[in-house]
Amino acid sequence: MPLHIRIYTKFVFLLLLAALVLGLLSSWAYLYPELFNKHLPFYQLRPMHTSAALFFIISAASLCIIIFHKITLGRDATNSIYEKTFIIGWIATILVIFTYYGFKQFGGREYWEFPAWLAMPLLFSWASLMIGYYKGWLKCTDKKPLYIWMWSTGILFFFITFIEQNLWQISWFRQSFLRELTVQWKANGSMVGAWNQMIYGSSLFLMVMISGDKTIALNKKAFFFYFLGLTNLMFNWGHHIYNLPAHGAIRHISYIISMTEWLIFISIIQGFKSKLAEARKLRHLVPYKFLVASEFWVFANLTLALFMSIPAVNRYTHGTHITVAHAMGTTIGINTMILLGILGYALDIDSKIQAGKRLFTRAYLLVQTSLLVFWLSLIGAGILKGYRSVSLGMTEFQIMMEPVNNVLKLFAIGGIGIAIGMSIIVVQYWQAMAKSKGIVKDTQ
Repeated sequence: MPLHIRIYTKFVFLLLLAALVLGLLSSWAYLYPELFNKHLPFYQLRPMHTSAALFFIISAASLCIIIFHKITLGRDATNSIYEKTFIIGWIATILVIFTYYGFKQFGGREYWEFPAWLAMPLLFSWASLMIGYYKGWLKCTDKKPLYIWMWSTGILFFFITFIEQNLWQISWFRQSFLRELTVQWKANGSMVGAWNQMIYGSSLFLMVMISGDKTIALNKKAFFFYFLGLTNLMFNWGHHIYNLPAHGAIRHISYIISMTEWLIFISIIQGFKSKLAEARKLRHLVPYKFLVASEFWVFANLTLALFMSIPAVNRYTHGTHITVAHAMGTTIGINTMILLGILGYALDIDSKIQAGKRLFTRAYLLVQTSLLVFWLSLIGAGILKGYRSVSLGMTEFQIMMEPVNNVLKLFAIGGIGIAIGMSIIVVQYWQAMAKSKGIVKDTQ
């Protein structure tokens, strides 16, 4: 295994652990500020947790592409100077960002609250990844499977939306608060679609490798869903500006389009499951388990999102913990499960954890159970807050939040279970990587 790939893989797992620990601390700092305000206040922990989670998702997605696209494009991408430049620049910039957070130095905008100048080295690093990827892409003259197109789209649109997210640094955008806020919310919404293209593309690659059926990524139905997903990426941002002045048709049409993204992934997994022999299910048990978990959370979050899209319901849910439940269910339940499945396949995790299989299974079940408690508690807190603020007309925040905070204690307990279970899984992945001579298993 090349040293820079090994380092980057370990860094990705460290980001996941950081997101879990910082999220756990954030929940308790929110509930008991008197215990945390002196050394680790909520206003410091929250951006650290958010950045760690975002960087884990994006870094893991890029790692999967670096690992797998050399197989599909017929070249040794891991020896490319562009991938090395990306990895070094990306890791170094993220470490500087967290150093600033440690000294309580903030800047930027929502979700990207580090000093604004650090956007430049991130952008330069990503440009290096793009050059390395597209050089191989242009050399490949064979018919490209769907996951190649999804990777290509995701890498490009992340670059575009990251630039768009930083347009606030131009004074013209800051002259109007409404203009700046619209661009920010729109960019953040589209960026989700960009990293989903990368993640779903890697999951499709995984399904092809496990099932041995290449038609999954070559048939017309798959490409139809790809263009539907591309439409989603470019136009689903409308519901992110729901509370800003805009024509009602923009909000409703874009929300309907955004819902199709979940249906795309469900369709891909269902097609995969129908063709997967029982023997192969058992052979790749761990990656398959994570795909099954992600499918459950797709259905759960789709159901929640459909209710949130109803105006009469949205009146109660907007700005409550129900929105957080949807975001956390997507980040942990869908994206993280898919990424752990893909990385588990790359590390040939089933053959590496035979001795610790029972512990792994218990950790997996602990994560799923705790995440369900975590998710339902947020929904319960959101319903209670919406009822007290809208139906009862409460305006005193502390009085309104008293019973809500009691429900959030259950949410914080669920977070402990997620952190413990995920930590066990990450440790076993780490140990599996130590046993691997190469990070990519034999996929022939």
